[in-house]
Parts: sequence; structure tokens; C-alpha cells
Amino acid sequence: MRVALDATPLTLRSGGLRRYVEELSRALARANPEDDYWLVCDFPFEMPAEAPPNLQAGAVPAGALWRRWWLAGVQREMARRGCELFHGTNFVVPWMPLRPSVATVHDLSPWREQWAETRDGLSGTGTHRRKSSSFVRSRAGLQIAVGLASMVLTPTEAVRKEAVEHFRVHPSKVVAAPLAAGPVFRPTEGKRLERPYFLYVGAAGARKNLSMLMQAWHEAQGRTGAELVLVGVLEAGMAAAADGARAGVRQLGQVSDEELAEWYSGAAAVVYPSLYEGFGLPVLEAMQCGAAVIASRIPAIGEMAGDGAVLLDPMDTKEWAEAMTAAVLNPERFAEVRARALRRASGFTWERTAGLTREVYAEALQRWEMRSFA
Repeated sequence: MRVALDATPLTLRSGGLRRYVEELSRALARANPEDDYWLVCDFPFEMPAEAPPNLQAGAVPAGALWRRWWLAGVQREMARRGCELFHGTNFVVPWMPLRPSVATVHDLSPWREQWAETRDGLSGTGTHRRKSSSFVRSRAGLQIAVGLASMVLTPTEAVRKEAVEHFRVHPSKVVAAPLAAGPVFRPTEGKRLERPYFLYVGAAGARKNLSMLMQAWHEAQGRTGAELVLVGVLEAGMAAAADGARAGVRQLGQVSDEELAEWYSGAAAVVYPSLYEGFGLPVLEAMQCGAAVIASRIPAIGEMAGDGAVLLDPMDTKEWAEAMTAAVLNPERFAEVRARALRRASGFTWERTAGLTREVYAEALQRWEMRSFA
């Protein structure tokens, strides 16, 4: 099989979309050495590190016609490489259905107006996210609804159910393929600060619910003295709010995966108060490091985390403050949570994700052939 994958997320500095394409493309190529996988995009991008020989980069388009990427350029590049199928890793697929395609719908925040501006995680600026979300909302919904995507992938059953209902597609066309945390995320000695700390990893947008977290932390800090460590790209508004808070907030920006594993491992608790997610990859990364995770009790996170995290109402500030306080003052109460986190996280691997994704590719090809003979 020869597959083209949309490499657009690899133009981003960081975040869940970039990690998805990096890890999935590597896992697909390693698990299927008889296949050829091409990462294609209309802008320069960075190839995944340690890419297997059968994972290669397509050419960056040149010329006016080729630059009309989603209409003509991507088709030309796939024809050059002999690709049989296109995987839209970032919601969208080519406009002309010359071959089967698979679209990954990471969540439905582009179609949820209150969250639409903050869809793509850690990457870019607020303006970039608004443009990205508008692009997805205007194109992907129509493409899926009219059947341009032969199959649809989602990271959880929660998003799968949302997609079936929202886009009104047949349930057999939508498959959940859970994500995974990379092998770099494992228990380490952990960071050691003068005071215990809570760790948040992610972006700042409305659905991330950081205003509630700041309130809960203020209350917990008064009882424990614990710091709040923020990892990720923060919007100006959140940065100003953190700067204006009393002493105890550390903003780290981006850190390497190796360092992030140390921050996860050393935290009194990793906190993730999001109001809406498609998966919640930082929660799984933290669990795989054996961290005590306090996260929102929402469908996607509950499905992924199971009993490996303490799940709370994301609107209940008092409940969060009490749990955060207990994580510092009574850490023995969280020992079993940490053990369950490691057991739960062990069931998620990129090899499994790649296997499920490869099955969806085969199904898309079969459906395309059946349609051709109809």
C-alpha cells in the first residue's frame, strides 16, 4: 500500500496534532515495511526524527497551479508517488475524489462556537488558531457530510458518537483509534523544587478552564504552599493573569519531551481541568509517567483515563482545591491512583493505533473498489 499523509501539523512548533502525525507515521512505517508512506504538504515541514526508510517527504509545490494545493497540487503529488490513498490527519481531504481518503476528526470544537477559536492545542498564536479553526469548520464539515472522506477516524468513542450525529454519516464509516503516549514518557526521579508543585500542560483558551484552575490553586496554595507550573504556549491573556497572581506560578513555555517527563514524574499532581477534549493526550502522558492526575470528568477523558486518574466536575472549584490539597498533604492517598495510572496507560501504544489505522485504510480502499464496480 502507498499512502499519502497530510503533513500540515508538522509545520506547527508543538502540540497534539504535531505529535499525532509524528508518532503515527513512524509507527505505520515500522509496522508495515512493505508499505510506502509519504508526508505531503504545501509548505516546508520538519520530518519526524528517526523516520524509517519507507517514510518519506513529498516535494514542496512550486508554480501557480500546483500551489492550489487542495484542488490540484496534492493530487499531482500523489500521482507522482503512486499513492493509492490519502489520510487527512488534520480534518480535511482533497476536494477531487480521485482516490479514497481517510479523515481524522480530533474533536468537534471547530463546530462548537464557544470553543472554535482554541482548537489546535499548544501550537501557534490565538490568531493562527482562529484561522485554522475557520478553515476546518468551512471545509471539513462539508467534505465529510457529502462523502469525500471514505472513512473517518476519531481518537475516542466519545468523539465518534459526536461525529456520527453531527455529520449524519453512517456509523460504519467512523472508527475510533485511541492515541498513545510516546516511550519517552516513563517514570523518572522527577523534578525537585523547594516546594511541591502542581503541573498543567497545554494551551490557554476558554475550554481549557484555566481561570477555575487558578482559583482552585490559590486556595490549595494557602494550605500547602505548593507552586503551579505551566508548560506550553500561553496566550497573552493567560500570561498576564499568571503574572498578576501571587508568587508561586512558573511559566516554562515549551520544554523537551525528556524534561516534560521529569516534570510529570515530580509533580504532587498533574492537573487538567478542560471543559471539552477529544482525547486529552497530556493526561495519558502523565499517567504513563506514574503521576497522580486530577482531570475533568468529561466523556473523552473519562473514556481514556478510566480509573487511572481522579476525575472531578470541571466547574466545582472547591472540589478541585480539596483534591489538590490532599495530593500535597496526604500523598499516600494517591499511591493507588499512581499505580492504576501506570496499568491503564500500558494499554495505549502507537503500534496499536497504527494497526487500527491501517485497518481503516484497507476498509477505505475496499469501499472505493466496491463503489467503482457499482
